[in-house]
Amino acid sequence: MNAPIDFPPDSVGFVNPVRLRFEESLPLASGAILDEFDLMVETYGELNATRTNAVLVCHALSGHHHVAGYYKDQMRSEGWWENLIGPGRPLDTRKFFVIGLNNLGGCHGSTGPKSINRSSGLPWGAEFPVVTVPDWVNAQFLLANRLGIESFAAVLGGSLGGMQALQWAIDYPERVRNVIAIAAAPKLSAENIGFNEVARQAIITDPEFHGGNYYAQNTIPRRGLRLSRMLGHLTYLSDDLMGEKFGRELTDDAGDEYQFGFDVEFEVESYLRHQGDKFAGYFDANTYLLMTKALDYFDPARPFGGDLELAFRKAKAKFFIAAFTSDWRFSPKRSKEIVRALVANRIDVSFAEIESSEGHDSFLMPIPEYHALLRQVFAEIRV
Repeated sequence: MNAPIDFPPDSVGFVNPVRLRFEESLPLASGAILDEFDLMVETYGELNATRTNAVLVCHALSGHHHVAGYYKDQMRSEGWWENLIGPGRPLDTRKFFVIGLNNLGGCHGSTGPKSINRSSGLPWGAEFPVVTVPDWVNAQFLLANRLGIESFAAVLGGSLGGMQALQWAIDYPERVRNVIAIAAAPKLSAENIGFNEVARQAIITDPEFHGGNYYAQNTIPRRGLRLSRMLGHLTYLSDDLMGEKFGRELTDDAGDEYQFGFDVEFEVESYLRHQGDKFAGYFDANTYLLMTKALDYFDPARPFGGDLELAFRKAKAKFFIAAFTSDWRFSPKRSKEIVRALVANRIDVSFAEIESSEGHDSFLMPIPEYHALLRQVFAEIRV
Protein backbone atom coordinates (compact mmCIF):
# COMPACT_ATOMS: atom_id res chain seq x y z
CA MET A 1 0.00 0.00 0.00
CA ASN A 2 1.34 3.44 -0.94
CA ALA A 3 2.26 5.85 1.83
CA PRO A 4 0.20 9.07 1.89
CA ILE A 5 1.58 11.87 -0.26
CA ASP A 6 2.72 14.82 1.80
CA PHE A 7 2.24 17.72 -0.58
CA PRO A 8 2.91 21.37 0.38
CA PRO A 9 0.04 23.69 1.38
CA ASP A 10 0.42 25.81 -1.78
CA SER A 11 -0.11 22.80 -4.07
CA VAL A 12 -3.46 22.22 -5.78
CA GLY A 13 -3.33 18.82 -4.06
CA PHE A 14 -5.04 15.74 -5.46
CA VAL A 15 -6.40 16.06 -8.99
CA ASN A 16 -8.36 13.94 -11.44
CA PRO A 17 -8.09 13.98 -15.23
CA VAL A 18 -11.19 13.90 -17.41
CA ARG A 19 -11.48 12.52 -20.94
CA LEU A 20 -13.73 14.74 -23.09
CA ARG A 21 -15.31 13.37 -26.25
CA PHE A 22 -15.68 15.59 -29.33
CA GLU A 23 -17.96 14.30 -32.05
CA GLU A 24 -17.53 17.22 -34.43
CA SER A 25 -15.09 16.67 -37.30
CA LEU A 26 -11.68 18.31 -37.18
CA PRO A 27 -9.94 19.03 -40.52
CA LEU A 28 -6.15 18.82 -40.24
CA ALA A 29 -3.45 20.72 -42.10
CA SER A 30 -2.40 17.48 -43.83
CA GLY A 31 -5.81 17.21 -45.51
CA ALA A 32 -6.93 14.39 -43.23
CA ILE A 33 -10.08 14.74 -41.13
CA LEU A 34 -10.70 13.35 -37.67
CA ASP A 35 -14.42 12.61 -37.49
CA GLU A 36 -14.27 12.39 -33.71
CA PHE A 37 -11.62 12.60 -31.03
CA ASP A 38 -10.91 12.64 -27.31
CA LEU A 39 -8.93 15.16 -25.28
CA MET A 40 -7.60 14.30 -21.82
CA VAL A 41 -7.95 17.38 -19.62
CA GLU A 42 -7.11 18.49 -16.07
CA THR A 43 -8.25 21.71 -14.41
CA TYR A 44 -7.19 23.56 -11.26
CA GLY A 45 -9.00 26.37 -9.48
CA GLU A 46 -12.52 27.56 -10.26
CA LEU A 47 -13.94 29.17 -13.38
CA ASN A 48 -15.45 32.50 -12.35
CA ALA A 49 -19.03 33.55 -13.08
CA THR A 50 -18.02 35.60 -16.14
CA ARG A 51 -15.71 32.82 -17.42
CA THR A 52 -12.88 35.33 -17.86
CA ASN A 53 -10.20 33.85 -15.60
CA ALA A 54 -9.20 30.77 -17.63
CA VAL A 55 -5.52 30.11 -18.40
CA LEU A 56 -4.64 27.44 -20.96
CA VAL A 57 -1.31 25.68 -20.39
CA CYS A 58 0.12 24.10 -23.55
CA HIS A 59 2.62 21.30 -23.14
CA ALA A 60 5.98 20.71 -24.80
CA LEU A 61 7.18 17.68 -26.77
CA SER A 62 6.87 14.96 -24.12
CA GLY A 63 4.31 16.73 -21.92
CA HIS A 64 0.69 15.99 -21.15
CA HIS A 65 -2.40 17.14 -19.27
CA HIS A 66 -1.01 16.50 -15.77
CA VAL A 67 0.45 19.95 -15.22
CA ALA A 68 0.05 20.32 -11.45
CA GLY A 69 -1.03 18.43 -8.36
CA TYR A 70 -0.85 14.74 -7.49
CA TYR A 71 -2.77 11.52 -8.06
CA LYS A 72 -4.02 9.73 -4.95
CA ASP A 73 -3.13 6.27 -6.20
CA GLN A 74 0.36 7.07 -7.50
CA MET A 75 3.54 7.84 -5.65
CA ARG A 76 5.79 10.48 -7.24
CA SER A 77 2.92 11.70 -9.41
CA GLU A 78 3.79 15.39 -9.24
CA GLY A 79 2.59 17.46 -12.23
CA TRP A 80 5.29 18.59 -14.64
CA TRP A 81 4.83 22.30 -13.78
CA GLU A 82 3.89 21.77 -10.15
CA ASN A 83 6.35 24.43 -8.95
CA LEU A 84 4.48 27.14 -10.88
CA ILE A 85 0.77 26.46 -10.27
CA GLY A 86 -1.21 26.54 -7.04
CA PRO A 87 -2.72 28.83 -4.40
CA GLY A 88 -0.17 31.57 -3.76
CA ARG A 89 2.19 30.40 -6.49
CA PRO A 90 3.04 32.54 -9.56
CA LEU A 91 0.06 31.12 -11.48
CA ASP A 92 -2.32 31.46 -8.56
CA THR A 93 -5.31 29.12 -8.62
CA ARG A 94 -7.17 31.37 -6.17
CA LYS A 95 -7.43 33.84 -9.06
CA PHE A 96 -7.20 31.69 -12.18
CA PHE A 97 -8.88 28.61 -13.59
CA VAL A 98 -6.00 26.65 -15.11
CA ILE A 99 -6.47 24.09 -17.88
CA GLY A 100 -3.96 21.45 -18.94
CA LEU A 101 -4.54 19.00 -21.78
CA ASN A 102 -2.84 16.24 -23.71
CA ASN A 103 -2.65 17.22 -27.39
CA LEU A 104 -3.96 15.16 -30.28
CA GLY A 105 -1.44 12.51 -31.27
CA GLY A 106 -0.41 12.15 -27.64
CA CYS A 107 -0.10 8.96 -25.65
CA HIS A 108 -1.66 10.03 -22.35
CA GLY A 109 -5.36 9.64 -23.06
CA SER A 110 -6.10 11.96 -25.97
CA THR A 111 -6.72 10.44 -29.38
CA GLY A 112 -3.42 9.32 -30.88
CA PRO A 113 -1.62 6.39 -32.49
CA LYS A 114 -2.37 4.07 -29.54
CA SER A 115 -6.11 4.83 -29.76
CA ILE A 116 -8.51 2.51 -31.52
CA ASN A 117 -9.46 3.58 -35.03
CA ARG A 118 -13.18 2.83 -35.11
CA SER A 119 -13.15 2.14 -38.85
CA SER A 120 -10.70 -0.75 -38.41
CA GLY A 121 -11.14 -1.76 -34.79
CA LEU A 122 -7.35 -1.65 -34.41
CA PRO A 123 -4.93 0.93 -33.00
CA TRP A 124 -4.24 3.78 -35.42
CA GLY A 125 -0.51 3.11 -35.35
CA ALA A 126 1.30 4.47 -38.39
CA GLU A 127 -2.06 5.42 -39.95
CA PHE A 128 -2.63 8.24 -37.48
CA PRO A 129 -2.40 11.51 -39.45
CA VAL A 130 0.41 14.01 -38.98
CA VAL A 131 -0.68 16.86 -36.70
CA THR A 132 0.59 20.43 -36.56
CA VAL A 133 0.59 23.27 -34.05
CA PRO A 134 -2.38 24.95 -35.82
CA ASP A 135 -4.25 21.61 -35.62
CA TRP A 136 -3.67 21.52 -31.87
CA VAL A 137 -4.83 25.12 -31.50
CA ASN A 138 -7.99 24.32 -33.45
CA ALA A 139 -8.69 21.40 -31.10
CA GLN A 140 -8.02 23.65 -28.09
CA PHE A 141 -10.45 26.18 -29.59
CA LEU A 142 -13.14 23.48 -29.57
CA LEU A 143 -12.23 22.72 -25.96
CA ALA A 144 -12.67 26.40 -25.07
CA ASN A 145 -16.09 26.35 -26.70
CA ARG A 146 -17.03 23.22 -24.76
CA LEU A 147 -16.10 24.96 -21.51
CA GLY A 148 -17.91 28.16 -22.45
CA ILE A 149 -14.73 30.25 -22.48
CA GLU A 150 -15.04 33.15 -24.89
CA SER A 151 -11.62 34.61 -24.13
CA PHE A 152 -8.63 33.13 -22.30
CA ALA A 153 -7.08 35.38 -19.71
CA ALA A 154 -3.80 33.87 -20.94
CA VAL A 155 -2.37 31.07 -23.03
CA LEU A 156 0.93 29.91 -21.57
CA GLY A 157 3.59 27.47 -22.71
CA GLY A 158 7.28 26.68 -22.81
CA SER A 159 9.19 25.37 -25.83
CA LEU A 160 6.66 23.68 -28.14
CA GLY A 161 3.99 24.88 -25.71
CA GLY A 162 5.12 28.47 -26.27
CA MET A 163 4.74 27.96 -30.01
CA GLN A 164 1.12 26.99 -29.47
CA ALA A 165 0.60 30.15 -27.41
CA LEU A 166 1.97 32.24 -30.30
CA GLN A 167 -0.29 30.43 -32.76
CA TRP A 168 -3.33 31.25 -30.63
CA ALA A 169 -2.65 34.99 -31.01
CA ILE A 170 -2.45 34.59 -34.78
CA ASP A 171 -5.37 32.22 -35.42
CA TYR A 172 -7.82 33.37 -32.74
CA PRO A 173 -6.85 36.96 -31.85
CA GLU A 174 -10.23 37.69 -30.24
CA ARG A 175 -10.03 34.65 -27.96
CA VAL A 176 -6.82 35.32 -26.01
CA ARG A 177 -5.91 38.42 -23.99
CA ASN A 178 -2.37 37.49 -22.93
CA VAL A 179 0.25 35.26 -24.52
CA ILE A 180 3.14 33.96 -22.42
CA ALA A 181 5.71 32.19 -24.59
CA ILE A 182 8.81 30.90 -22.83
CA ALA A 183 11.95 29.36 -24.38
CA ALA A 184 10.27 29.32 -27.78
CA ALA A 185 11.21 30.28 -31.34
CA PRO A 186 9.37 31.48 -34.45
CA LYS A 187 10.52 28.32 -36.25
CA LEU A 188 13.18 25.66 -35.91
CA SER A 189 16.68 26.14 -37.21
CA ALA A 190 18.18 23.59 -39.61
CA GLU A 191 20.26 22.25 -36.71
CA ASN A 192 17.16 21.65 -34.60
CA ILE A 193 15.38 19.91 -37.47
CA GLY A 194 18.51 17.81 -37.84
CA PHE A 195 18.42 16.75 -34.17
CA ASN A 196 14.79 15.74 -34.58
CA GLU A 197 15.56 13.70 -37.68
CA VAL A 198 18.35 11.79 -35.94
CA ALA A 199 15.92 11.03 -33.09
CA ARG A 200 13.26 9.84 -35.55
CA GLN A 201 15.72 7.65 -37.43
CA ALA A 202 16.75 6.00 -34.17
CA ILE A 203 13.12 4.93 -33.76
CA ILE A 204 12.27 4.13 -37.37
CA THR A 205 15.34 1.93 -37.87
CA ASP A 206 14.74 -0.04 -34.66
CA PRO A 207 13.89 -3.63 -35.78
CA GLU A 208 10.95 -3.58 -33.36
CA PHE A 209 9.34 -0.56 -35.04
CA HIS A 210 7.58 -2.62 -37.71
CA GLY A 211 6.68 0.39 -39.81
CA GLY A 212 4.89 1.97 -36.86
CA ASN A 213 2.56 -0.98 -36.34
CA TYR A 214 4.43 -2.52 -33.44
CA TYR A 215 1.26 -2.75 -31.34
CA ALA A 216 0.12 -5.73 -33.43
CA GLN A 217 3.50 -7.36 -32.80
CA ASN A 218 3.11 -6.86 -29.04
CA THR A 219 6.46 -5.13 -28.88
CA ILE A 220 8.03 -1.68 -28.42
CA PRO A 221 10.92 -0.06 -30.34
CA ARG A 222 12.61 0.41 -27.01
CA ARG A 223 16.15 0.88 -28.31
CA GLY A 224 15.07 3.65 -30.65
CA LEU A 225 13.13 5.44 -27.93
CA ARG A 226 16.10 5.19 -25.57
CA LEU A 227 18.47 6.71 -28.11
CA SER A 228 15.99 9.46 -28.98
CA ARG A 229 15.62 10.48 -25.36
CA MET A 230 19.35 10.33 -24.71
CA LEU A 231 19.96 12.67 -27.64
CA GLY A 232 17.16 14.94 -26.46
CA HIS A 233 18.59 15.26 -22.96
CA LEU A 234 21.95 16.25 -24.34
CA THR A 235 20.32 19.15 -26.16
CA TYR A 236 18.04 20.22 -23.30
CA LEU A 237 20.90 20.76 -20.84
CA SER A 238 23.75 23.25 -21.07
CA ASP A 239 27.44 22.36 -21.22
CA ASP A 240 28.03 24.16 -17.91
CA LEU A 241 25.28 22.22 -16.18
CA MET A 242 26.50 18.91 -17.59
CA GLY A 243 29.98 19.72 -16.30
CA GLU A 244 28.64 20.73 -12.91
CA LYS A 245 26.42 17.65 -12.53
CA PHE A 246 28.70 14.99 -13.97
CA GLY A 247 32.08 16.32 -15.05
CA ARG A 248 34.27 13.37 -15.95
CA GLU A 249 33.36 11.46 -12.81
CA LEU A 250 33.39 7.67 -12.98
CA THR A 251 30.54 5.62 -11.54
CA ASP A 252 30.99 3.76 -8.27
CA ASP A 253 30.84 0.47 -10.19
CA ALA A 254 33.65 1.56 -12.49
CA GLY A 255 35.99 2.31 -9.60
CA ASP A 256 38.96 4.62 -9.97
CA GLU A 257 40.42 3.23 -13.17
CA TYR A 258 39.24 3.15 -16.78
CA GLN A 259 37.87 -0.22 -17.82
CA PHE A 260 38.85 0.22 -21.48
CA GLY A 261 35.51 -1.14 -22.66
CA PHE A 262 32.03 -0.03 -23.67
CA ASP A 263 30.04 -0.59 -20.52
CA VAL A 264 28.93 2.37 -18.40
CA GLU A 265 31.93 4.02 -16.79
CA PHE A 266 31.15 7.75 -16.61
CA GLU A 267 28.37 9.27 -14.54
CA VAL A 268 26.97 11.07 -17.57
CA GLU A 269 26.63 7.75 -19.39
CA SER A 270 24.72 6.30 -16.46
CA TYR A 271 22.42 9.34 -16.35
CA LEU A 272 21.62 9.24 -20.06
CA ARG A 273 20.92 5.53 -20.04
CA HIS A 274 18.66 5.90 -17.01
CA GLN A 275 16.69 8.70 -18.71
CA GLY A 276 16.41 6.67 -21.90
CA ASP A 277 15.19 3.56 -20.10
CA LYS A 278 12.64 5.51 -18.08
CA PHE A 279 11.28 7.28 -21.16
CA ALA A 280 11.00 4.07 -23.19
CA GLY A 281 8.93 2.61 -20.38
CA TYR A 282 6.07 5.08 -20.68
CA PHE A 283 6.17 7.07 -23.95
CA ASP A 284 4.87 5.96 -27.34
CA ALA A 285 7.27 5.91 -30.29
CA ASN A 286 4.66 6.98 -32.86
CA THR A 287 3.73 9.93 -30.65
CA TYR A 288 7.39 10.93 -30.46
CA LEU A 289 7.56 10.96 -34.27
CA LEU A 290 4.42 13.10 -34.49
CA MET A 291 5.55 15.61 -31.86
CA THR A 292 8.95 16.17 -33.46
CA LYS A 293 7.33 16.65 -36.86
CA ALA A 294 4.94 19.23 -35.38
CA LEU A 295 8.03 21.07 -34.14
CA ASP A 296 9.65 20.91 -37.57
CA TYR A 297 6.57 22.19 -39.37
CA PHE A 298 5.92 25.11 -37.04
CA ASP A 299 6.41 28.30 -39.03
CA PRO A 300 3.57 30.81 -38.56
CA ALA A 301 5.17 33.19 -41.05
CA ARG A 302 5.03 30.66 -43.90
CA PRO A 303 1.38 31.42 -44.90
CA PHE A 304 2.40 35.10 -44.99
CA GLY A 305 5.25 34.74 -47.43
CA GLY A 306 7.77 34.21 -44.64
CA ASP A 307 6.98 37.61 -43.09
CA LEU A 308 6.69 37.16 -39.30
CA GLU A 309 5.66 40.77 -38.85
CA LEU A 310 2.74 40.21 -41.20
CA ALA A 311 1.81 36.98 -39.38
CA PHE A 312 1.24 38.94 -36.16
CA ARG A 313 -0.58 41.81 -37.86
CA LYS A 314 -4.00 40.86 -36.44
CA ALA A 315 -2.81 39.84 -32.97
CA LYS A 316 -4.53 41.68 -30.12
CA ALA A 317 -3.03 40.01 -27.05
CA LYS A 318 -0.45 41.41 -24.68
CA PHE A 319 2.75 39.34 -24.86
CA PHE A 320 5.39 38.24 -22.39
CA ILE A 321 8.36 36.54 -24.06
CA ALA A 322 11.11 34.96 -21.96
CA ALA A 323 14.37 33.23 -22.85
CA PHE A 324 17.31 31.79 -20.92
CA THR A 325 20.99 32.61 -21.35
CA SER A 326 22.15 28.98 -21.47
CA ASP A 327 19.43 27.71 -23.80
CA TRP A 328 21.37 27.00 -26.98
CA ARG A 329 18.53 25.03 -28.56
CA PHE A 330 16.04 27.94 -28.50
CA SER A 331 18.39 30.79 -27.79
CA PRO A 332 17.42 34.31 -26.66
CA LYS A 333 18.31 35.46 -30.18
CA ARG A 334 15.36 33.44 -31.52
CA SER A 335 12.97 34.91 -28.95
CA LYS A 336 14.08 38.40 -29.95
CA GLU A 337 12.92 37.67 -33.51
CA ILE A 338 9.41 37.29 -32.11
CA VAL A 339 9.76 40.47 -30.07
CA ARG A 340 10.90 42.49 -33.10
CA ALA A 341 7.91 41.33 -35.14
CA LEU A 342 5.54 42.31 -32.33
CA VAL A 343 7.19 45.69 -31.80
CA ALA A 344 6.93 46.38 -35.54
CA ASN A 345 3.17 45.92 -35.16
CA ARG A 346 3.10 48.17 -32.08
CA ILE A 347 1.83 45.29 -29.98
CA ASP A 348 2.31 45.43 -26.22
CA VAL A 349 5.21 43.08 -25.50
CA SER A 350 7.65 42.56 -22.63
CA PHE A 351 10.83 40.54 -22.95
CA ALA A 352 13.11 38.98 -20.35
CA GLU A 353 16.44 37.24 -20.83
CA ILE A 354 16.96 35.25 -17.65
CA GLU A 355 20.31 34.10 -16.31
CA SER A 356 20.33 30.34 -15.94
CA SER A 357 22.72 27.39 -16.25
CA GLU A 358 19.90 24.87 -16.79
CA GLY A 359 19.78 25.06 -20.60
CA HIS A 360 16.50 24.60 -22.46
CA ASP A 361 14.95 22.88 -19.43
CA SER A 362 15.18 26.18 -17.55
CA PHE A 363 11.52 26.90 -18.28
CA LEU A 364 10.56 24.01 -15.99
CA MET A 365 12.77 25.11 -13.10
CA PRO A 366 11.80 27.27 -10.09
CA ILE A 367 14.44 29.91 -10.84
CA PRO A 368 13.69 32.81 -8.44
CA GLU A 369 14.04 35.64 -11.00
CA TYR A 370 11.97 33.71 -13.54
CA HIS A 371 9.16 32.93 -11.11
CA ALA A 372 9.17 36.50 -9.82
CA LEU A 373 8.65 37.76 -13.37
CA LEU A 374 5.81 35.32 -14.02
CA ARG A 375 4.20 36.25 -10.71
CA GLN A 376 4.20 39.90 -11.79
CA VAL A 377 2.84 39.07 -15.25
CA PHE A 378 -0.09 37.13 -13.80
CA ALA A 379 -0.69 39.71 -11.08
CA GLU A 380 -1.25 42.35 -13.78
CA ILE A 381 -3.82 40.28 -15.70
CA ARG A 382 -7.33 41.51 -15.04
CA VAL A 383 -10.09 38.95 -14.85
